[in-house]
Parts: sequence; C-alpha cells; structure tokens
Amino acid sequence: MRYLYIAGTIVFTVYGQLILKWRISQYGPLPPEWTAKILFMSRLFGDIYILSGFGAAFVASLFWVAAMTKFDVSYAYPFMSLAFVLVTAFSTLVLHEPFTIAKAIGLTLIVAGIVVTSRSI
Repeated sequence: MRYLYIAGTIVFTVYGQLILKWRISQYGPLPPEWTAKILFMSRLFGDIYILSGFGAAFVASLFWVAAMTKFDVSYAYPFMSLAFVLVTAFSTLVLHEPFTIAKAIGLTLIVAGIVVTSRSI
C-alpha cells in the first residue's frame, strides 16, 4: 500500500508534464514581446487542460507528502526517476517526439540506478 504513494506521485507528475507539453504546443512558441507574452500566458491559464496539468502537479505533491511519511527520502526519491522514463516513453508514443540511442542508454542507466538504490535498504 505504501508504494501507491510513490506511484501516485509518478503518475500525476507524468500526466502533468505530458498534458502541459501537448496543450502548450497547440498555442505555438512564446512570443518575443512582453505584451504578447502576457496575452499568450493568459490564454494558457484559461485552458482547462493546462489547469489540469497544474492540478496534477498539486495532487502529485500530496502523494509525495504521504510517501514521505512512509519512506526515507533517500530511498523514495530515486523512484521519481521513473517519471523521466515514462515521460520519455509517452512523449515518443503520443507526442511523436524522437527517441534516440542516447535517450535509450540514459534511461537504461536511470533504471539501473533505481534498481541498485532500491536494494540498499
């Protein structure tokens, strides 16, 4: 049960990152002028999906607080690296971002680090 707190943190973090990237890319690049930037940001903050991404970040932080009551941070925090793995995988599959050999090697090293760290209880 206590690992569900870590899983919740990861799931809501990944959702938030992916939904923000998806929706922000629908609006185009950040304009260079300050007044245009303010209008751009106000449009973003009016987007229900972007608001859900911020909400997901908040919910992820609640799960993290709960996880901190069950684990040492030095044990739990490396699991947060799974968010990198999942964001990369879903950004490739859903957002059609490129997946390179360098990313594959990096993600493999991250997972290896999680395995080593999780066995160090």
